[in-house]
Amino acid sequence: MGEHVLNLLFALAVLALVIWLAILLPAQMARERRRNPLIWIGISLVGSPLLAILLLLALGNAPDRDGR
Repeated sequence: MGEHVLNLLFALAVLALVIWLAILLPAQMARERRRNPLIWIGISLVGSPLLAILLLLALGNAPDRDGR
């Protein structure tokens, strides 16, 4: 029984890491750069989390609405 508990805990830890990497991290990065988090979560899920993270780093902050 102890091995089953360890396997379950390991699976939950992996699931938490995947959720953080694919959803929470790109969403947080998008918010910090004044970009739409839902779009970037979609890019992360359809493309890859690494792609979304690298694109957000490369694009930087969104311009202000008045063009600055």
